[in-house]
Amino acid sequence: MKKFSQFIEDKVDACCEACNEELIHEAAEYQGKKVTLNNPVRGGTKKFYVFVKNEKGNVVKVSFGDPNMEIKRDDPARRKSFRARHNCDNPGPKWKARYWSCYQWRSGSKVDS
Repeated sequence: MKKFSQFIEDKVDACCEACNEELIHEAAEYQGKKVTLNNPVRGGTKKFYVFVKNEKGNVVKVSFGDPNMEIKRDDPARRKSFRARHNCDNPGPKWKARYWSCYQWRSGSKVDS
């Protein structure tokens, strides 16, 4: 029999299969510089940033996360609360910050840096 915390963790993991998909890292050009797409990196104006292609096919920089807060996604209760608060069941398109925040708060893998 599963413990309640394991049950909740399994439910949270199952709700966002889109965030757990394997991201393909490919090279692109942003403002004359070579960049890697779909690869979150620490730094910039926020805690993380990532280069992605938007709906028009242009490469854009998406900044997300609060640099003054710690990611505590390994605590199942905190992860469940964060994912509910940010509607991670439907994270939206890749060129939005919410998608990448939900991606960082998935369970079972390390925070990309």
